[in-house]
Amino acid sequence: MLRPIKTEVQYEEYLERIYALMQKDLKEDSKESDELEVISILVKNYEEEHYPMEKPNPIEAIKFRLDQMGVGETYLAKILGRSRKSEILTGKRKLNLSQIRKISHELHISADVLVQEY
Repeated sequence: MLRPIKTEVQYEEYLERIYALMQKDLKEDSKESDELEVISILVKNYEEEHYPMEKPNPIEAIKFRLDQMGVGETYLAKILGRSRKSEILTGKRKLNLSQIRKISHELHISADVLVQEY
């Protein structure tokens, strides 16, 4: 029976079970695929509480996403304008709400990341 994860030992056991289930060719809506989904949710919740990850710096997130997309900073200039792009990437100017909305939409970066202080 599945239970909430309360100890590091339980966490490790669930990770092992996830690994074992992922090695199988699971059928959708099968008992084991449902088990994998539930265990994954339990593990995610445990990790969020016990191993929280800091959100990335907004400027670093933008640069990383541009790199992932295989585009240069000129792509950001198309979104924000050439002078604003340079000022923002060098830290001379902070992102405003309108820019955050545009970047979030165009680069698919969570607004939560972009609104942080930096």
